[in-house]
Amino acid sequence: MIATLLALLQVVATPAQTTPPIPAPTTVPSLPPSGGPSTGVPLAPQDWSGLPVLRMRRSATTQANTSTYVHGEVLAGRCDKAVRTDSGWTLTLDLAVLATPQGRLRRVTPRAIDCPTVEQYAAGVLVGTPRDSLDLGDPQGDTWYRTSMTFAWTGN
Repeated sequence: MIATLLALLQVVATPAQTTPPIPAPTTVPSLPPSGGPSTGVPLAPQDWSGLPVLRMRRSATTQANTSTYVHGEVLAGRCDKAVRTDSGWTLTLDLAVLATPQGRLRRVTPRAIDCPTVEQYAAGVLVGTPRDSLDLGDPQGDTWYRTSMTFAWTGN
């Protein structure tokens, strides 16, 4: 009787075993998250020497304490790139700027000098420059430019 029951179970179980397994869902590989939204704004070129110089029509209006901030970063030990001059100290930072023909700055990339707070600060100061003070010439589209900012202060 047990043998008959086992035989019956095998016959009933056989169709289930012959049913093909359900395929696993297809996985599409994706890129890892970039850490920020994609804006479609190109990165600065590696070689800045061929970029046109970003000229100012008049002195850029900046905060009166721009050099004071940089001086504070140097005193705090977060930046050791300041240079001693006869009249005090200076720190010069090069920047690449992507501008639209209308004068809107789409990207500002400071050259790395191992002073990240000063690099970011200089980029912010440049972004605060009024559009009408930039002399872009007559570009046909978004164009990369190069410029530099020099911060100066007196003292030891």
